[in-house]
Amino acid sequence: MQPQVKLLQLFDWDSLHEKARLREELATGLLQPQASIAPKFFYDALGSRLFEAITELPEYYPTRTEAAIFSEHLPAIGEALGTDFTLIDLGCGSCVKAGRLFHAGLLPARYVAVDISVDFLRDSLHKLKRELPAIDMTGLGLDFTDELQLPAELPPQKRMFFYPGSSIGNFSPPEACTFLKRLAGQMDATGGLLIGVDLIKDKAVLDAAYDDPLGVTAAFNRNLLRHVNARLDADFAIGDWQHLAFFNEADARIEMHLVARRELDVSWPDGAGRGSRHFAAGERIHTENSYKYSPAGFRTLLSAAGFTDIRMWTDPRAWFGLFFARQAATRT
Repeated sequence: MQPQVKLLQLFDWDSLHEKARLREELATGLLQPQASIAPKFFYDALGSRLFEAITELPEYYPTRTEAAIFSEHLPAIGEALGTDFTLIDLGCGSCVKAGRLFHAGLLPARYVAVDISVDFLRDSLHKLKRELPAIDMTGLGLDFTDELQLPAELPPQKRMFFYPGSSIGNFSPPEACTFLKRLAGQMDATGGLLIGVDLIKDKAVLDAAYDDPLGVTAAFNRNLLRHVNARLDADFAIGDWQHLAFFNEADARIEMHLVARRELDVSWPDGAGRGSRHFAAGERIHTENSYKYSPAGFRTLLSAAGFTDIRMWTDPRAWFGLFFARQAATRT
């Protein structure tokens, strides 16, 4: 018998309204001079599993480095979180990172797991509930990068937002500031933010982390096209596209692209029938950015977004930072 968890699906890939909105978003991105597709399309059930596989790769240091920081600084992290808090896990994926905290004794009064991949979220949350049946667990299936709708019954006090893995890097710095301001607006001074941030480091280390020799990251990137085909009836031929990832030192970000192997045309449904775009051989679709920060730079970003009491823990090589911050007192 499955353990009882509450699952609220506030985002439905297959609703007529959502499909129309997503097709418009897809067309807007593909018809720009530099074509792009939003990284939300990475995360269907297969994409979520491929990302979990990426985190096991020897080249992909962020997950194990962040886990080591948690292990080394667990008492200080526990002191920051306090007791009787609600942990709101943004982009929870497999819920493994939150589960490690819970098994280590940092137990919340409530756990709210948020992810856009609803089927994957459901399976992950049921697994965690079997392991930790005493914790009140709720799943929210939604695109929290667009709007974060928390359940009305969730207490406003002691909301601890948990955003590990450096997913904040998918936003440009101005977008990240706007997003963090929205989080600050959803808590009071008793709440906080626990967030993982990948730090600037040697280009060779970063390039290898996003272009592994096994090709798992390439499969993750190209699966975005399979998901767009399945959800929105586009006609990408996946074999026509090659993975490209590199560290753009001037902008302090990893860029991921899909590169056309040959001259081709792609089409998708729109209100008037089908939209289309011609791609020359070698032309790119930009699928993701992953910005990297200096410790001082991310502290400045948190301050600008309305946070204070900022603390940071890092690893011996200073490759990754785990930040905790509280909402600054509301000005009157």
